[in-house]
Amino acid sequence: MLLDVENLQSGYGSAQVLFGITLSISAGEAVTLMGRNGMGKTTTVRTLMGLVRAQGGQVRWRGQDLTGAAPHAMARAGIGLVPEGRHIFPNLSVRENLVMAEMRRDTGREAWTLDRVIHFFPRLGQRLANAGHQLSGGEQQMLAIGRALMTNPDLLILDEATEGLAPVVREEIWLRLAKLKRTGLSILVIDKELEELTALADRHYIIEKGEIVWSGTSADLMADTRVHETYLGV
Repeated sequence: MLLDVENLQSGYGSAQVLFGITLSISAGEAVTLMGRNGMGKTTTVRTLMGLVRAQGGQVRWRGQDLTGAAPHAMARAGIGLVPEGRHIFPNLSVRENLVMAEMRRDTGREAWTLDRVIHFFPRLGQRLANAGHQLSGGEQQMLAIGRALMTNPDLLILDEATEGLAPVVREEIWLRLAKLKRTGLSILVIDKELEELTALADRHYIIEKGEIVWSGTSADLMADTRVHETYLGV
């Protein structure tokens, strides 16, 4: 197992948000974490990445307990994060945003370099000298993904992968994620686009009030309209 999260609990101050999250991701697998706003999706990601302190449970990476490890340690271990809100450096150029994240790791796959990211997202190649704040929302998301890829991760986590993007850009992002999956990269994605998520991912988890309330395959999810109505609001 690549990532194994067991009974993860966390929150902010005295307010507990997660009440025992358990999920797993295998090598080469694409998995989603779905649920309505405010149910704990982002807190789950922030806790397993060490951005929020775990109050209980375990985060195991390749069998090693990394619960509570610092974010840079999680990145060095092989987890790349595309955070909600992108959080690129607005005053740095596209080139600088990418190069500063470069990390050489032997993943057994073709290495991600500046040239490869530009080939993967040609629009970034046209904007290399532009500052982050000069990019459109879609270009900023491509940059955030490219920056995470520059760490040469074994697992790419995307929190709200296409939120707020124009339809044509959303379509491009989904196509790129499908291409990444074909390279053997593991993916954990949070988004609200049910059709695209079920087409991309092997398995799905649904979170409700800080607990996993459903898990299954794409076929299971599409067949269970009760789950859509109860937990996804669609």
